Amino acid sequence: MEEKDELTQIDKVEEDEQGVCEAENVITEGVEEERSKMEGMASIALLPDGSISGHFVRLPHSVCYGIHGTELACERECSRGEDYRLVKLTIIDFNSKKEQDVVVERRGHDAARLCNVDHAHGWEKDVVNLVDQKQQKNKIVISFECETLKADEAAEEHVRRFMPKLTGLDAVVNIGKMSITGLDFNTVVGPTEQSS
Repeated sequence: MEEKDELTQIDKVEEDEQGVCEAENVITEGVEEERSKMEGMASIALLPDGSISGHFVRLPHSVCYGIHGTELACERECSRGEDYRLVKLTIIDFNSKKEQDVVVERRGHDAARLCNVDHAHGWEKDVVNLVDQKQQKNKIVISFECETLKADEAAEEHVRRFMPKLTGLDAVVNIGKMSITGLDFNTVVGPTEQSS
């Protein structure tokens, strides 16, 4: 009986955490309507070392952006679950060669969900500062949820076809809808925005 109660509590906590991401999206859609919202499909390779690489195709314009993410290490034990990670996500505009960074939370093991993080308490000071800096500047809001998961041979075939540089790295591929709000490469000075 206790085991059933524990599972119910775990399910409730997971639903509440997912609700936070959904609530944030609803708030930002209502408040920041004038900011450009891009919607489309993303194909993301999750690599064994925790990094992310892939593409975001904005629809209906079919404009392709690069996505690269590096997991931010936490030396302390994370109380948010073993599938919780912070990722420094870089979005690349191939046309202008400009980049913008945003820190997002990644949940889920092989089937990832990405959304914004409000704070990075518990991480190293440089990570906390990076999150705070990004929130003070133009707020970029990311939302991604895996709809199709490819592993093993299917993932390798997808990687070979769309991301050949990642062939042989044992990636798991996530495909799903992605939305990005507040991304403006016109405000970036120079070829890239440096985050230091």
